Amino acid sequence: MKRLNLTYWIVTALFSAFMIYSSIGGITLMPQSVAMLHDHLGYPLYFIKLISYAKVLGAVVILLPMVPARVKEWAYFGFLIDLVAAMVSFAAVGDPVAQWTPMFLFIGVLVWSYVLHHKRLVTMTKG
Repeated sequence: MKRLNLTYWIVTALFSAFMIYSSIGGITLMPQSVAMLHDHLGYPLYFIKLISYAKVLGAVVILLPMVPARVKEWAYFGFLIDLVAAMVSFAAVGDPVAQWTPMFLFIGVLVWSYVLHHKRLVTMTKG
């Protein structure tokens, strides 16, 4: 159980840190983020801010232990939608595959955190 908890917290904290870090540019509308998300991908500025705040909220939700499991499920699903939509967006504007395939790494870490979350739930209900 200790190893499961430790692995869960490391993976989930790293994923959450990435999501929070990646949302800072969207929240503050940093020129580099605007250039990529607005100018290159065509997202409206209000949507960039909205999705960035949602990512921070989702990261907090999956980190806080007192948040109900069903709410965490929605946060995990929202992250999956965000990451898949990012891949589709890059592909849709004609970016080379090598530029957007690293997103599979983040999806993998997300799935790993999600699986560990469920293993913890099962372990906690058994004992």
